[in-house]
Amino acid sequence: MMDSNYIKIFTGDFIIVQRIISELKAIDINAVVKDSTESARLAGFGGGIIPGFQEIFVNKDELDKAIRIVENISSELKS
Repeated sequence: MMDSNYIKIFTGDFIIVQRIISELKAIDINAVVKDSTESARLAGFGGGIIPGFQEIFVNKDELDKAIRIVENISSELKS
């Protein structure tokens, strides 16, 4: 994904990733979730370095809106 129009905006556990994805869908942003652990497992290579962690990528054109969503959710989790 390094040569694409997608930028990683978050790395975290499944539950938080699902919440962010839900919020992004609510404002019509279609994000891409990358789960290296699951991909490796399905390919027969075992788990990844940090099992259960996923990455969220969004199109560069939607970056500003997506970052606000991530920041809002992250600040809620800290308080």
